[in-house]
Amino acid sequence: MVNVAHAVPQAPRIGLLGGGFMGRVHSRAARSAGAVLDSVVASSPARSTEVAAELGFGRPASDIELFDRSLDAIHICTPNDVHAAQSLQALDAGSNIICEKPLATDSTAACAVLARADEAGLLGTVPFVYRYHPMVREARARFREGQAGTLLTVDAGYLQDWLLGSGDENWRVETERGGPSRAFADIGSHLVDLIEFIVDDRISSLVATTRTVHPRRGGTAVTTEDTVAVTVEFTGGAIGSLLVSQLAPGRKNGLTVEIAGTEASMRFEQERPEQLWFGKRADSRLLVRDPDSLSGDAARLCMVPAGHPQGYQDAFNAFVADSYALFAGERPEGLPTLQDGVRAVLVTEAVLKSAEQRAWVEVESS
Repeated sequence: MVNVAHAVPQAPRIGLLGGGFMGRVHSRAARSAGAVLDSVVASSPARSTEVAAELGFGRPASDIELFDRSLDAIHICTPNDVHAAQSLQALDAGSNIICEKPLATDSTAACAVLARADEAGLLGTVPFVYRYHPMVREARARFREGQAGTLLTVDAGYLQDWLLGSGDENWRVETERGGPSRAFADIGSHLVDLIEFIVDDRISSLVATTRTVHPRRGGTAVTTEDTVAVTVEFTGGAIGSLLVSQLAPGRKNGLTVEIAGTEASMRFEQERPEQLWFGKRADSRLLVRDPDSLSGDAARLCMVPAGHPQGYQDAFNAFVADSYALFAGERPEGLPTLQDGVRAVLVTEAVLKSAEQRAWVEVESS
């Protein structure tokens, strides 16, 4: 375990790189965790000034000014192609990092970020925040207790529709900014992380196929994938199937994981995060989020009483609070760290390699 060079105070001073949607999500979570919102850098000086006012940061800044602020943590919420470089800059400035996924667009760069953090005695996290739904933690606890038995199969998917039409554009479809993978790196990585987190096992090999349904968007050629289908094998011998698409009409954020063991099955649907289906051969139940009946780890993440729905921002708030706790020297349960960010890049590279070779490939160990 890495030793933290500098303990982070209870009210960490933080900086933010990026003023878009994710920057807003991060800033709300940082404020909820009691951070001091010191400085922000957006796409231009004028935009930085606007974002600082909108989000309540103390000052707009340039990149150079931000890295000279001796901040306790820097949140990196910029396009994918600059994640690794900005992470290295933040670490060199002595700041812990919370970097949006992917940690880098290739595994060599992702490993370099992890190595730099280790060398500097600093830490970082990557927001695989779906781990922070209490009913995910409940599924994980029940699996660890053996209630599902030995894992047999996984049936999982992550379906969205926001890029359904050929006229739907976003910087993520550009290889130069988004990286060589889009659908899988963007949402498939969340799916794999969630599966491996629940079942406490890793995908060891896979075979994948991808499709670019719209070869052009807005007059620009597209090389990244719209849809991905993957068959996987786990280290422990289980098998599974994964479907990832950003072209599934009506599905806004349809992340679903169903695991089947020798004793029971469990199903979590992110669009219904207050529930966990638990099925046995002679009995099936729909469990609801109630801290009085959940495992300790799940109950810890219940931010509001039973019957008052929790959602995505609540999960993000808990993730950021745990990140700050890690930076202060604690060891929160289930927190996704830089190692998990590297893992996600390695799985993505295996998917792309398999699709290109049309063959089974081994997933490189992190």
